[in-house]
Amino acid sequence: MRSLEQWLTYQVQLHPQTIDLGLERLSRVLSQLHWHQPSVPVLTIAGTNGKGSVAAYCSAILKCAGLKAGMFTSPHLRDYRERIQLDARWVEPEALVAAFEKIEAARGDVSLTFFEYNTLAALLVFEAAPLDAWVLEVGMGGRLDAVNVVDPTVAVITSIGLDHQEYLGSTLDAIAREKAGIMRTLRPAVFGSRELPPAIEAIADSLGARLKRLGRDYGYTREDGTWRYHGSQWQLPDLPPPALWGDTQYDNAATALAALEEIEGFDISPAAVAEGLRSVALVGRFQLVPAPDAHRPAWILDVAHNPHAARVLAANLRALNVPGRTLAVCGILADKDAAGIVAELRDCIDEWWFVPTEGERGSSGAALQKRVAAQLSGRGRTALSIGEACAAASAAAAAQDRIVVFGSFHTVGPALDWLEGGN
Repeated sequence: MRSLEQWLTYQVQLHPQTIDLGLERLSRVLSQLHWHQPSVPVLTIAGTNGKGSVAAYCSAILKCAGLKAGMFTSPHLRDYRERIQLDARWVEPEALVAAFEKIEAARGDVSLTFFEYNTLAALLVFEAAPLDAWVLEVGMGGRLDAVNVVDPTVAVITSIGLDHQEYLGSTLDAIAREKAGIMRTLRPAVFGSRELPPAIEAIADSLGARLKRLGRDYGYTREDGTWRYHGSQWQLPDLPPPALWGDTQYDNAATALAALEEIEGFDISPAAVAEGLRSVALVGRFQLVPAPDAHRPAWILDVAHNPHAARVLAANLRALNVPGRTLAVCGILADKDAAGIVAELRDCIDEWWFVPTEGERGSSGAALQKRVAAQLSGRGRTALSIGEACAAASAAAAAQDRIVVFGSFHTVGPALDWLEGGN
């Protein structure tokens, strides 16, 4: 019998391509497994940025309402089991291995990508658990993403930005069309940004899907220390600020509420909403790590990996100013718009350490620095590892400074390991 680690190593090697969008392989395996669409409500969340936050809000509020939700997200930061959660707890290794064994027995000669195997495991784990709802985060795009084999009760699209253009298209309109592929006929759809691409509205109209748009069909008002949500079903005054930091989190929280209010038969009280907003946690999204003592700097960790996310990170850094300098540990995958990311942050960073990222899409720190040289402000250095860069930045920082680690899940995860290692 393979261990969990052995299964994951096996899955990485199974398919010739890391990313190979399409639903045909998954559908064939699901047919062999005699799988059926879930009988409980499903929230499917797509978008360039913000989808992990919206999923976390939905899951936290459902839990505080006494409802058990399964949540599937990707990628993970440090432990694969982060991806599949039952009632806000990581899936047990035994349940994962059991799901992998079923998939392997059913797939025959069907070659699956690592993410397809991951998605199938989540569906089997959720199917076997006594759940009240599923919260599914799309991996990439929407129309051809593995998650889209499930028919959502409510489809959520958080935002549209340029990312993964080699797979989704080179324009915002093309990317919007791919993400709109999660919408279903006559079922509600929620759009979480104020700038609505025409393709989203056109596809919703063609499906007869009722489209709810932030700022038009639902929204919020920030007040003195609280905020008010106003939607199609709920009017919620005196809500506490979201536990996730940054102005954009009000958009994300409101989008989660706009999706949840569309689910019929759930008793979600204002008190449950408030407690969910207070208790929500999401590692690596403008995560503040306070200075351990008066002589050392604070840290901020953010997985921002495209220009739109970098723009949000820059706004958050400006809003949370410090008297000293801002030092950056930056690692970005080779297929990302590194120059665009650094351009958004150049005025916020005083000194840079560029670090390697691993895997087929990885890059050395030196190669990354070369890619962004034209956009760089402040002194730039390279490091042979993320731990080495974190140690160097920590040594260079004064107590009034701060250190920002960003650019990829592959960067933030190892940095968290380094920080929690007692450094």
